[in-house]
Amino acid sequence: MFTVRIINYIIAVLFFACYFYQFVYMALSVLKKKKLKTNAIYHNFAVLIAARNEEQVIQNLIESINAQTYPKDRITVFVVADNCTDHTAAAAKNAGAVVYERENKHKVGKGYALDFLLERISEDYQQGSFDGYFVFDADNILEDDYIEQMNGTFSQGYDIVTGYRNSKNYGDNWISAGYSLWFLRESQVLNKVRSMIGTSCFVSGTGFMFSDRVMRERGGWKYYLLTEDIEFTADTIANGERIGYCEDAMLYDEQPTSLKQSIRQRLRWAKGYLQVISKYGGKLVGGAVKKRNFSCYDMIMSISPAFILTVAAVVVNIAGFFVSLPDIKSIEGIALSVLETLFNGYLMFIGLGLFTLITEWKKIHCSAFKKILYLITFPVFMATYIPISAAALFVKVEWKPITHRRAIGISQIRKAEKKERAYEVQK
Repeated sequence: MFTVRIINYIIAVLFFACYFYQFVYMALSVLKKKKLKTNAIYHNFAVLIAARNEEQVIQNLIESINAQTYPKDRITVFVVADNCTDHTAAAAKNAGAVVYERENKHKVGKGYALDFLLERISEDYQQGSFDGYFVFDADNILEDDYIEQMNGTFSQGYDIVTGYRNSKNYGDNWISAGYSLWFLRESQVLNKVRSMIGTSCFVSGTGFMFSDRVMRERGGWKYYLLTEDIEFTADTIANGERIGYCEDAMLYDEQPTSLKQSIRQRLRWAKGYLQVISKYGGKLVGGAVKKRNFSCYDMIMSISPAFILTVAAVVVNIAGFFVSLPDIKSIEGIALSVLETLFNGYLMFIGLGLFTLITEWKKIHCSAFKKILYLITFPVFMATYIPISAAALFVKVEWKPITHRRAIGISQIRKAEKKERAYEVQK
């Protein structure tokens, strides 16, 4: 059907128009960011870890925190064992963390757990005991200088700072690689350039910190939507504040490898985006239009158009298919239009993935064969967002934990890195 084909073209043009500025980001990301010389002072930090049935991995995270080059007496690790049915609390205590246990089957989710943890800390420690708070997921591991690097950026005057998000299981399969490549792009293409041009960066799930001032002014952690990290970012930007980025602070986290688990997680994200749009959309649009705040525009573009245009494309093509019945030629026309759109999308994501793969090649810890193989499958991973985005409009979504089993430490990451370099030298 000619009309459907035209609409598909219009959607493609709108998609390109909305995200053209991110192609500019790509061009700018190859430039080296000028490093500011800062007389960093040592601050006192609390590390916040919300953990639910994470006994297999949490010790590795705490060990990597204890191994930091940053002064040990200025770091206190806090864990909230949230509705756990395993030995997470004991494992965290054995590793040296201060542990609080939480049982609440009604207020479920990371946001509630973090707020509970901050309340307990406020009760048990004097005000001003900590200058800032780090947030990590239990499956993370940190490079030895992570906190030292983040402290340097924090000392430049940023009240909120996010770091470089890498993966400890990039090479497991096409699903874990798809996640990993996207997060690498968020770090070194998007957040790096945002930092360079003076606009706000975005927090992404884990590996970020905020000042004691932010915690006190916001009354703890009052972000309970399904995507509490995006909500936190949207609220920060809507109120005219900026988030800094430290590209030298690297952490590794574990990505899902099961398609079922991945769909469940990304369905929660898609639903969470809708919640954020509903709650903060008006304020962000106002900031972009009235105050000409580019960070607000960037935030809107990052959470709205892709979702809306994807759902629109699904609705238009399905409607076109049924309207065309039983005209075989019209159905063939729609099928060709859909295939053309998917092919163009495939090429676009191959380009995005290839750019990130080239720039971050040495930071991706798996064989060259897997790097190339999973570049080819990257657009397929992204295409699975199409039915997920459509389903998010109709499906009731509840927060559910993601299972983590990859219990490795930073030393094993180092060994893998040396092995890859030795192999490349031999070649």
